[in-house]
Amino acid sequence: MLLLIFARYSLNMNNSFFDQNQVELVSNFFDLVNANFQGHKNAVCWHRKPAGDFKEIVSKLKLRENITEVSIKELLSLQLSVAGHAAREIILEDLRLLTDFGASPSLNLIKNYERDEELDFISTDVYSYHVDRSPISTDTFLCTYYGTASDILPNGDAIQKIRILEIREKLKELHGGPEDEFDFFLKEYYFDLHYQPTLNARPINLGSGNLWRLAVDHPEQKVLPCIHRAPLEKKDEYRLLLIC
Repeated sequence: MLLLIFARYSLNMNNSFFDQNQVELVSNFFDLVNANFQGHKNAVCWHRKPAGDFKEIVSKLKLRENITEVSIKELLSLQLSVAGHAAREIILEDLRLLTDFGASPSLNLIKNYERDEELDFISTDVYSYHVDRSPISTDTFLCTYYGTASDILPNGDAIQKIRILEIREKLKELHGGPEDEFDFFLKEYYFDLHYQPTLNARPINLGSGNLWRLAVDHPEQKVLPCIHRAPLEKKDEYRLLLIC
């Protein structure tokens, strides 16, 4: 079993580690969508502290399932204070910007995600560090308006779980088929998308209010996909997340 000891970094505009390596910081939507992924840089952050009371919005939304998609109609129906109204305008503008860009944003009220407990030696749920994959050229956008935010990892601070000998051997037992079909098996069940932090890994917390663009694994991508994970939710606190 790997012993994991790592510190979590918070995003800081004055921290050159983020500027020069994995993360590019920008100050508007145009630069967010037009920044180039290159070298080790596979994440772009529109760094901001949007005004408004997002907690009020969360308190007035109705959780129908553990992950509830919030429609624009439902959002507009809320009776809000001045601060709540300001927060809603930020969300509506983000939805508009991303939709006009050609993305399909979803606003989710989250109690928790489903946990993967089928196998005791590898986890493939969103709480595990993973990358996104797409057959077409696209990126992942996300913003946590309220609640605990996600983490990303520098690619050099993680190892693909399928390359850990103990896990790989158990996956081969689970596969139980011809060796030349093993790689297909790993992709078919998404085992190859998941990563284990290395010793002294440096997770970067994405923070609240920042709009992020993360590189995805697809045929035209020129950089490594961004490794990220969903956070463990705090007890009795919902998350309000925009994602596409």
